[in-house]
Amino acid sequence: MSVTQMTEYVLPQHANALGNVFGGQIMAWIDLCAAITAQRHTSEMCVTAFVDDLKFKNPVKIGEVVRLTATVSATFRTSMEIEVDVQGEDARSGRTWPCVHARLTFVAIDAHGKSVTVPPLLLETEEVKTSQIAGEERRKARLRANEPLGSSGT
Repeated sequence: MSVTQMTEYVLPQHANALGNVFGGQIMAWIDLCAAITAQRHTSEMCVTAFVDDLKFKNPVKIGEVVRLTATVSATFRTSMEIEVDVQGEDARSGRTWPCVHARLTFVAIDAHGKSVTVPPLLLETEEVKTSQIAGEERRKARLRANEPLGSSGT
């Protein structure tokens, strides 16, 4: 699977009045880490198409570290699902904690902005096979949820 790891140091400009990193800053880092992963997997430019399952669990404060790990969890014809796990870290003690988990969908595009075929995941392990199947089920549910009213034929 294609994986990217990033580390960010939380500075005062990243934080709110409580000293916690802005949720929007975390979201920007998530999008960046996922985009790098998508582009590494496809060797093409990739754009964010959808963000779902963005769940904030615990804050990260000024002076602490944000660790992001993005992984291609499923591929489709011209898109792919990227899972991003975000942890907080106290660099002095080494303590880590869950911060955010997110899933994003990216579409691979050519120089003219047209979607292009995404290479499939190599289904070499049970973990990757399970990830692909789960991603396909999430995609089906997402497409059903975003159908225009009246398009189901009823």
